[in-house]
Amino acid sequence: MTWPDVEFESIYASPSRNGVYKPKEFHGRGCRIVNMGELFGYNFISNQDMNRLELNERELEVNSLEDGDLLFGRRSLVEAGAGKCSLVVEPLDALTFESSIIRVRLNKKAANPRFLYYYFRSPQGRGRIRSIVSGTNVKGIRGSDLRRLPVANPPKDVQDEIANILAAYDDLIENNRRRMALLEESARLLYREWFVRLRFPGHEHTRITDGVPEGWGRNTLAELACFLKRGITPAYDDEAEGLVINQKCIRDGRVNLGLARNQSKEVKPERLLQLGDVLVNSTGEGTLGRIAQVKTLLPNCTVDTHVTIVRPKEGVARHYFGLAVMEWERRFSTMGKGATNQAELSPTTIGNAEIVMPSRTLLEQFELFAGPLYEQVTNLVTQNEKHRAARDLLLPRLMSGEIAV
Repeated sequence: MTWPDVEFESIYASPSRNGVYKPKEFHGRGCRIVNMGELFGYNFISNQDMNRLELNERELEVNSLEDGDLLFGRRSLVEAGAGKCSLVVEPLDALTFESSIIRVRLNKKAANPRFLYYYFRSPQGRGRIRSIVSGTNVKGIRGSDLRRLPVANPPKDVQDEIANILAAYDDLIENNRRRMALLEESARLLYREWFVRLRFPGHEHTRITDGVPEGWGRNTLAELACFLKRGITPAYDDEAEGLVINQKCIRDGRVNLGLARNQSKEVKPERLLQLGDVLVNSTGEGTLGRIAQVKTLLPNCTVDTHVTIVRPKEGVARHYFGLAVMEWERRFSTMGKGATNQAELSPTTIGNAEIVMPSRTLLEQFELFAGPLYEQVTNLVTQNEKHRAARDLLLPRLMSGEIAV
């Protein structure tokens, strides 16, 4: 069965709108604002930590976001980002959006916003978005073209059923993500208790000298790493099997492969990611200094020149090393050289960062605690990959009407 099309604007509740722009003096306070980083980083925009922007009552009324709003990337340096769609889901407080984003608010009696979100993730929906992308160096879409776009329009009850089927997979993925966050937080809390607050087993009987317990030492990352270099300049190719991670993939201490791109350049073995590698964003405004550790095997995967790989030497406690480098995230974000929007964090600067190395006995105790937690995280990552694969297999068939609901 093929669903009939309607002009997108015919199911709007109000005209589409570009987001708000205000000078820098209004930034840093007020309501949360969805920037392009959030749009690329999250398919569902809800209650994540974000930058803030001060708006007056009238500005907030006009530029607010609410449950069910669709957000589209209006401008992007890469074609894949132009028209990228995210869905606003039950924000708990005031939320607005920046000028590079288009807001579409649907008539919920005529259309299910979640159905339309999935539609724009399907090959059919993405193909239609690509048909209105324009630009050379910067790719983008216009609200005037978006509103005239034909979109699939099955009966509302069918939209609801399709949305519910696909949402069930996303709910499983989100539940697993929350479990992963709790497991990772348990490891972080113990790390901070033992190695930051120095309340480790036997601390009552250990002498502290210059802030370092007896038997511990200080090492630079360069001393502890066997590989500390930037990534490659990729040859992007959507049909290639190689995968390359960019700075947008690193957020909240995790690697988001959903934002990685395929590439065909041959990669030297040492630049292919290994379990335990720590990735540090090394360029970019707002992303500089973000850190994540590779906790699952990523075959044929590397990073681009905006990311530095810090690989611990054999024998260095992997989980401790990752958490210790994470402690540098806030400081790394301020250590870039150059213009603010092009600040660079060099491998030398990263390599000079010092971390405290506890006694081998204490490290072994910590690894015995953290290892099983991260093993559970790996299992949950694998489950989520299977859930995504099943959802993505169903998505085009449901959207085309091939599978009846």
